[in-house]
Amino acid sequence: MHGNCGEYTPPQEARPDAGDTASDTEQQLDAAELIEKNGSIQTQNAAHLIHCLTIIGQVEGHYVLSSQNKTTKYEHIIPALVAIEQDSTIEGLLIILNTVGGDVEAGLAIAELIAGMQTPTVSLVVGGGHSIGVPLSVSARQSYIVPSASMTIHPVRMNGMMLGVPQSLSYIDRIQDRIIDFVTRNSRISEQAFRRLMTNTKELATDVGSVVSGEQAVEMGLIDRLGSLSDAIGALYAMIESEDT
Repeated sequence: MHGNCGEYTPPQEARPDAGDTASDTEQQLDAAELIEKNGSIQTQNAAHLIHCLTIIGQVEGHYVLSSQNKTTKYEHIIPALVAIEQDSTIEGLLIILNTVGGDVEAGLAIAELIAGMQTPTVSLVVGGGHSIGVPLSVSARQSYIVPSASMTIHPVRMNGMMLGVPQSLSYIDRIQDRIIDFVTRNSRISEQAFRRLMTNTKELATDVGSVVSGEQAVEMGLIDRLGSLSDAIGALYAMIESEDT
């Protein structure tokens, strides 16, 4: 009995689907755009999926700053925080700060959102966490600062025209009280100690306030711990794993 003999076809290697390649390219472009616009990135090949958010330069509020300034735009940061909180795949948020301060209400709004997140959060101050950067630094569940970083604490300033009436000074006092209340609620520093730093007249040449080093910030209870990147990531991983348990 003779059977029909068909032509032998060697096995072919599986080729990547064109759709998969296009999808990977789109993901890479989205990640690059995320870094460029928001200064943020998600880690993929790690023990835990964490989102890294950077707050750098000057916090930009209701007014657009000069193109020469490095800015963090609050209209970018706020939606990003909402997305991170809703995304069940993101297990933690690492906030890296190197800021000179900026718009008080915009910075305080971002700080309040971070403080109200259920997603585990850790902040790391590198370079500087000045002015409104102080509330942003303490808004995370745990805060770290590198030894070479510094933090400037000073009273609220107003830019532009201001009416020279008692109501204007009262308004500034109320804003200042909101900042002091937030910082003392989210750190271990007392209100009296923070006000003393804010109203110090012996340290800054042409201003009122204080500049504290990383070690001093920890000693005062303003920042939780002295450490660097590996320490902050380790604390975030420990926080994630304790919640999983």
